Amino acid sequence: MDDPDIDRFASRRSTVYGQRGVVATSQPLASQAGISVLEDGGNAFDAAVATAAALNVVEPTSTGLGGDVFALYRTADGEVGAMRSCGPAPAEATIENVRGAVADEEGVDPADAEMPDTGAHAVTVPGTARGWEVTAERFGRKSLDELLRPAIRYAIDGYPVSEVVSAQWQHAEELFETDHAREAYLFDGEAPDVGQHVTLPELGESLRRIAEEGADVVYEGEIAEQIAAEVQDHGGFLMVEDLAEFEPEFPDPVSTTYNGTEVYELPPNNQGLIALEALNIAEELGAGEHDYDSPERVHYFAEALKLAFHDGHRYITDPEFEEHPPLASEEWAATRAQEVGEECNDDVTFGVPDANAEDADTVLLCVADDEGNVVSFINSRFAGFGSGLVAGDTGIALQNRGSSFSLDPDHPNSLAPGKRPFHTLIPALADFAPEDDGTDDWAAFGVMGGYMQPQGHVQLISNIVDYDQPLQAALDSARWRYREEGSLALEPHFDGTVAAKLVRKGHDVTTFPPALFGGAQIVRNADGVLSAATEPRKDGNAQGY
Repeated sequence: MDDPDIDRFASRRSTVYGQRGVVATSQPLASQAGISVLEDGGNAFDAAVATAAALNVVEPTSTGLGGDVFALYRTADGEVGAMRSCGPAPAEATIENVRGAVADEEGVDPADAEMPDTGAHAVTVPGTARGWEVTAERFGRKSLDELLRPAIRYAIDGYPVSEVVSAQWQHAEELFETDHAREAYLFDGEAPDVGQHVTLPELGESLRRIAEEGADVVYEGEIAEQIAAEVQDHGGFLMVEDLAEFEPEFPDPVSTTYNGTEVYELPPNNQGLIALEALNIAEELGAGEHDYDSPERVHYFAEALKLAFHDGHRYITDPEFEEHPPLASEEWAATRAQEVGEECNDDVTFGVPDANAEDADTVLLCVADDEGNVVSFINSRFAGFGSGLVAGDTGIALQNRGSSFSLDPDHPNSLAPGKRPFHTLIPALADFAPEDDGTDDWAAFGVMGGYMQPQGHVQLISNIVDYDQPLQAALDSARWRYREEGSLALEPHFDGTVAAKLVRKGHDVTTFPPALFGGAQIVRNADGVLSAATEPRKDGNAQGY
């Protein structure tokens, strides 16, 4: 018998396997909620909703009912699809109106007013509740009432706060400037310490009402009235009518084939095309043919992503307002690849529609079951607790996704009534055996953290496809990322000789802590073998049963 390849399993922990289902999330209590639903006869879609709702409570620093939710999925009967539950700007949120309001609030000339990062003008219609509901109704087999029970229990009975969540909560303390926010999320005026047992009764009551009355209560009922009132009380333009008109969408995913694997992403207004364009350019350059520990591998992948970011940040916006060129096509990639040489190309700028999106955080979860369903589900308020506003006594913290808009009418992501902002959130799927040869091998995955997301997707896919890394090793491997100012950031445990050689190629190399390289999750169903992996850049937890 041959000796095992020990180096292949040099990860911090093993890949998780399950017989009936697997769940991968950023928080152990949320993973347990998903597993409990699977054990009780639910499918992967049921577990995804239950897990997302639980994360709303146990990791409230990254997600919530006041944000948006997206999914990519492959069903047991072979359907590949997407769900986008992303709200637009209010009907009265014109550039002129927002300029005038911001100018009055900040005491500046309207011509100098800029889109605020937080506050009422950054709030767009939240899509989460409708997204959870439609996922359960269309693809699940359990009621929304059943799926929200674990989250309600955590909110009412409480839970101990982890180190990561405590640190994020404390960082957000200064954001809570209103009484409603402080009452809902501070305890004796402070964020919770590590291990502190906390309850979120207002949020628990809102979840209970959604469980009993459905998502309509968030968009047409009393919760809708409190959301609109909170925004208007702080100078914003959101009205109940904006909420009532919202419905989730099911757009066709976009995809490309990278070295024999078909990768699926969300189309605009999400940044999925950036990942696909980068994969195409990288394949054109042969980036994955270089040794894993070589500077050439990092150089060519990073340069591919820099070009893709430049294009994506120039063209990606709400497709109902502006079209985009074929960024995911091989022909486009072949042309763009001609701009990449052996040295760093300083003539190509990263391009940023919103600098605040660079390090924004979120939660992503992935679920697979033994029926063949695989789901990548991502839920976010954009920047931690979002706008800083909490709607009345609902405990619902409202997102600041509208800060991605520009008040420059010539900008591709200029503000307009009913327009959806550029969105960083991108769940993903991979078909590792796209040829029709009887092999079934699908993965649902994602990487969190603003503009880290497409960069993480490219690195994860390459680690598995080009370098045959097991799932856990593919997540644990040291990452790099381009930064908005043009530097190439490396994780601290990156090979020092590679860093030095990248500097000689003209890259401005910096080192950043692991937290800025995004958490990640992946689940895989390879001919009935269910596996999952997550990573400790957050409170990553994968469970199977």
